[in-house]
Amino acid sequence: MAMAAWKRAGVCLTAAAVVVGLAGCQDGDGGGSKKAGGSSGSEAQTQNEATEVLQAAFKKTSEAKSSKVRMTMTMPAGLDGGGTVEMSGVQGWDPAVMDVTMKGSALAAGSPDGPQEARMIMLDGVMYMDMGAEQAAQMDGKRWMKMDFKALADATGDPEVQKQMTGGLENMNQDPAQQLAMLLGSPSLKHVGPEKVDGVETQHYKGTLTVEEMLDTNKALDGLFTKAEREQLVANMKKTGLKGYDTEVWVNEDDYPAKMVVGMTMDQGTMKMTAHYSDYGAKAEVKAPAAGETFDFMQLMKELESLGAGAAS
Repeated sequence: MAMAAWKRAGVCLTAAAVVVGLAGCQDGDGGGSKKAGGSSGSEAQTQNEATEVLQAAFKKTSEAKSSKVRMTMTMPAGLDGGGTVEMSGVQGWDPAVMDVTMKGSALAAGSPDGPQEARMIMLDGVMYMDMGAEQAAQMDGKRWMKMDFKALADATGDPEVQKQMTGGLENMNQDPAQQLAMLLGSPSLKHVGPEKVDGVETQHYKGTLTVEEMLDTNKALDGLFTKAEREQLVANMKKTGLKGYDTEVWVNEDDYPAKMVVGMTMDQGTMKMTAHYSDYGAKAEVKAPAAGETFDFMQLMKELESLGAGAAS
């Protein structure tokens, strides 16, 4: 496989992990990062009302199980050159599926001559990425790269690696409902005020979570780590310069999130994602590519390793 194709694959994987897996924070004045210390009775009531609104949104979003989604993710220059990735398509949860088209400067960074767009499908714990016609010509017409994360984890034979990769897959399967659940765990949750989003009246909310609070509220991680492993995970995350997470959500009059802004501040800069949701309950008919059009990432690695061993002998 051409090196450019691998770079494009890396960008797609990074984008996928961030878009559907992370609850993050924004730079700026960070209103959500200021703790509401010494709240008066009226302020406390406002927070209670915000909790009630988001609980209602969580219930309806969970029941909807799918929506159309339009996302923009900006990566800092310190992270593989940075750039922007735009995605649009459909996302489903319970079960977790996704079918989106990606484009943007970060996608083209691996190869200026590569495709301007790339399609990504997630289904049954497996990710498929369309590597383009040029790649298909080099792979007997197979243009879809298949990555089975559970199979990759099992292949390592390392229980700790398996646990981390499985946890990462669970995070990637997060959805608007889970993001709302995490926001509800924020002690600094507050109502910002009414705003229009895509021409629709909404109410704007925001809140902050520390690394520890995020792990406590992220149910996808339950049972994956012992107390000692959790403490080590927190320490490792903090070594990267990560201090905490913020989430912002705009809830429409039907109690659905119309927009979410998440991001993550690291030593390399701030990674930020903005998602617009619509058509909740729209059927997410996500299908895997035909087997004859796919090549398995893990099998390809084995073949390359074998060729390398043969050359060495």
